[in-house]
Amino acid sequence: MDHAEAEVRLLEAAEGLFYERGIQAVGMDQVRTASGVSLKRLYQVFPSKSELVKACLERRDRRWRERLAAYVDEREGGEERVLAVFDWLHEWFAEPGFRGCAFVNSFGELGAVDPAVADTVRAHKSAFRDYMAGLVADAGGPERSVGPLVLLAEGAMTTAAISGSPEAARQARCGAAQLLAAS
Repeated sequence: MDHAEAEVRLLEAAEGLFYERGIQAVGMDQVRTASGVSLKRLYQVFPSKSELVKACLERRDRRWRERLAAYVDEREGGEERVLAVFDWLHEWFAEPGFRGCAFVNSFGELGAVDPAVADTVRAHKSAFRDYMAGLVADAGGPERSVGPLVLLAEGAMTTAAISGSPEAARQARCGAAQLLAAS
């Protein structure tokens, strides 16, 4: 097995385990077993668990933002594209195995003790804010509405994870529509 194949297998296994069980609850032996990659190769590819967590988050960030953008890009311009973010969130929250935002979960577990993880989470959240700012600007909305819209989305993510219901996205969408109409 070459380096690239080992990396993909490790990332797939680790990301699934970390999201399902929590980062601190999963040991490197469990990642090794789930991936089928030897422990020696695992540590050649990812010399520390922190590096593996960071790589998982970076991979998830790319995939998450690509999926969101693809969904939003299918919508007409203007405010509908902003509101489409909340429709996409509803679909994501309804997926089997949804356990909240992996970035918030990771920050909660490791943000205080692992600066690399904290920085990766902050970069993801900043990129999401920038994406929302672009959508608002394209819709002709005021920049001052970006922060509240992001907070509605972030709050929906947390509420959906805790409640086990995707309905938080619908409620956040309603709040976003009211915010946009008042702008």
